[in-house]
Parts: sequence; C-alpha cells; structure tokens
Amino acid sequence: MSVSLPDRPWTTDDPCDEIRGLVETAGARIVGELTQKRQDIQLGTYLGSGKVAELKELVEGTEADVVCFDNDLSPAQARNLEKALGVKVLDRSEVILDIFAGRARTPESRLQVELAQLEYSLPRLKNMWTHLSRQAGGGIGLRGPGETQLEVDRRIADTRIRDLKRKLGEVQARKEREVKSRDSMYTVSLVGYTNAGKSRLMNALTGADVYVENKLFSTLDTRTRQWHLRDFGKVLLSDTVGFIRDLPHHLVASFKATLEEARQAKLLLHVVDSSNPQAERHIEAVNAVLKELGVADKPTILVLNKIDRVTDRATLEVLRAHHPTAVAISGLTGEGVDELKDAVIKMLSSHFVPVEVTLDAGNGKVLAYLNAHAEIFRQEYRGAQVLVRCYIAKGLLHHVQVPGVEVRFLGDEVEAKAG
Repeated sequence: MSVSLPDRPWTTDDPCDEIRGLVETAGARIVGELTQKRQDIQLGTYLGSGKVAELKELVEGTEADVVCFDNDLSPAQARNLEKALGVKVLDRSEVILDIFAGRARTPESRLQVELAQLEYSLPRLKNMWTHLSRQAGGGIGLRGPGETQLEVDRRIADTRIRDLKRKLGEVQARKEREVKSRDSMYTVSLVGYTNAGKSRLMNALTGADVYVENKLFSTLDTRTRQWHLRDFGKVLLSDTVGFIRDLPHHLVASFKATLEEARQAKLLLHVVDSSNPQAERHIEAVNAVLKELGVADKPTILVLNKIDRVTDRATLEVLRAHHPTAVAISGLTGEGVDELKDAVIKMLSSHFVPVEVTLDAGNGKVLAYLNAHAEIFRQEYRGAQVLVRCYIAKGLLHHVQVPGVEVRFLGDEVEAKAG
C-alpha cells in the first residue's frame, strides 16, 4: 500500500516499486497492491473509510496475511488498521527493520538491529496493553493489570536499551581506535543507495571476493580490503551498508559504529545505479544520510555505476550534465574503471604537500617511513645529516615531525620531479 501526500509525493510511475522490493527482500510474496493520493491523512487510520473498505476487500480476495505500507504509521493507526482489516499491518520502517534483523550476521550488527527495533517499538508498547487497563477501570490509586504489565515491559525495554547502548558505545570506541590506527594508509569508502553495486565494484577494484546479491541490503557489515593504485601505492577500500529513502532514524543512529569507516575516510566514492530511473532521487537520499552522519562535506567522487544496463543513453547524459565531475563505469564489465582510478589518485594526491626534511643519517626509522609513505624526488647526504625533498600527505606529517627532525614546507620552491 502506497499513499501519496503533498509533502511526500510519488516520484515514479510505479509508486509501489520500492516497497515491493523491500517486501520481496523480507521474504514475502506479493498478492496485491493498492495506491491512493491524499491531501492529508486520516488521524485514526491514515486512510479514509472508503479506502480502508477497499483494502479489506483486497485482503479477503487475495487471502493476504500481512499489509505493508510504504509510509510510516503511528502506533494507533497501525492498531486501528489491524482491527479493521483483520490482518497484521506493517509500515515501511518495520519492513526495513525486519530485513536488517534477517541480514545481521555479526554480533555487532545484531546489537545494532536489536537496539533500533527496541527504540522503534518502545512508544508502541502502550497500545499493546490498553485492553487490559480498561478491564480494571480507572481512578486515582487504581492501577489495572494492563498498566502494571506496561510498566514491566517498559522497564525491561528501557534496561535492555541502556545495555545495548553501552555495548555499542564500547564497539564504536573500539572501531574508532581501529580505524584511526590505520592513519598511515589512506582510506577510501564506498557509500550509496542499496543495490547500487558497491560490493561488485569493490570486487572489481581490489580482486576481493565479497558477497554480491541482487537484493536490497545484501550485507550490513563493513568490509575493508587493500586496493593498489599504480603510481600512488596502497589504500584501504571499505564497503559500507547501503542507504535508502526515509531510512529509519533509529537505524542510522544504531549503525554509526558500522559507518565509522565512512566517517574517518579521506575520500568517499558515492556509487549510483545509473540504470535506475530514480537515480537522481537516490543521490538525494544518500546525501541526506551523509549529512545526518556529519560527513556531507567530505571529498566525494560520484560514480555512475551499471552503465552496461542503461538502455537509454540519453538518461546517462542527463546525469552527467547534472554531475559533470562524475565518473561513469560498469563494475560488471570493467568499463570506466581506469578513469575512476585516475580520478581517485588525482583527488588523493591533492592532499599531498612538498616538504624538505632534514634529519640525522642514522635515523633509520624516519627514513624508512619516508620511503614507504612519501614520494621522494631528491635525497642528498650532507655530512652526518640527510636532506630529503618529497611529497607527503598532510595527514601523515605528524609521523615525521618528531624531535631531531626539521620539516620545511617548500611551497613555490618545489622542484620538478625530473630535476
């Protein structure tokens, strides 16, 4: 069921396309669909009485077990619709949470999903016990069994939420330390709408064998692999969980530890399925999540993926016109991958500065570090000292700026490499 509202209009000729994909990913079989355009929602049932009756006929005619909305319902609306329809009613957030629960594989992702589910369910607990609280009557000092059960359930849920947040806080702190410990290598992170082809692209770039499936949210866990870039060296490439329009806020908050790779990355590769008619909308949705994560201003390359599946090249040209710096590729055929590598090298190289490093010739530790992480274009010995001119990443300078080592920025003095 998909409802169009003035503040949430349909953006495609097939308004049920995304909820259909979500429901199928969750493992259900679709037996019917219904849509409606409304100016506002009915407070009690979201839909008007006529549409509720039509939906009930569809449920009975198809013998459906569940009705899924491509909208978010209030607890009262979901309860009233279930009463009217006689079947379970799920909103968009519940379907997404169910998918995440089924796809969680690691202890970390299971904790994240459980926290998101509990935070989503907590405000709905009250409505689960109203039938019992009514039985005992009201009045000051008179607490019905429903209210007692509600208090018990809320206390259990609150305790579990605090416990999960504590555990996830520890996970996030450990993840931050782990990611920051790699500051001797540049990290590039793949982000994008779910099913944009990030995992396949990662395989194409690194030769890794990460799991690829043509389904929404095929993986929830961040994978990191080494990626060798010619004339630059090795960087770390991370594949993150896919985003989606109207991603539940609880999920974004819970998955901050998983998305730590994107938060700490020096460069983001924003992967887009260019063959999808809603590509522009997907770009907007991902940018909204990146903004919520606080990384919207991070250096980013837009990657127009799956160009091998584009049937109308005019649509690709429109995307290119809107995003002139984007790189068009196919993670499946490899077309455009070399251009993407060049764009990444150019972007990462912009972080390098020319410096002159003067140090004792016996300081093997710093010399070894410069040879491993800098591009040296001149090196000469002056008695007991050695002078090294090189390009080095700004973020790595603190490894060189140690006692006994002099670092001077060259600026306009920089010599040509060939010199």
